[in-house]
Amino acid sequence: MRFLCDHMLGTLAKWLRFLGYDTAYPEALDDTGLKSLALREERVLLTRDRELSGRVPGSAYVESDDPDEQLVQVARAFRLTAESALTRCSVCNVPIEAVAKEEVRDRVPPGVYDRQREFSRCHRCGRLYWQGSHFDHVLTKVRDVAAKANS
Repeated sequence: MRFLCDHMLGTLAKWLRFLGYDTAYPEALDDTGLKSLALREERVLLTRDRELSGRVPGSAYVESDDPDEQLVQVARAFRLTAESALTRCSVCNVPIEAVAKEEVRDRVPPGVYDRQREFSRCHRCGRLYWQGSHFDHVLTKVRDVAAKANS
């Protein structure tokens, strides 16, 4: 499942990426541009524009302004799971890849380097990921959303 979030759904796009879903979030596009991109890349358009959602086959109107409620709505509507959580860069939307600890020594705080054994990196932007406290927070939220969506 591949998604396209309109410009009003940036936080939703980030959380869908945390769940592991390929989610495009382009610069602001007009309705024609969003429709064209969704069709060309075979993505489900997620939008806060009710009228636009009616003109793009397979799209979904996102009802709430609250990012948590948006995520639950989309997870429920598309039966999303957290099986691939934390496998994509939340910024670039590309899969992250394991990287040798030695390669990140000068790029992470010394305490992080000492405490962590495994690191991942986005090959596009170079952002580094590791299983610290933020990772635990994200994983907890992702699991909670998945549970709410499936209840």
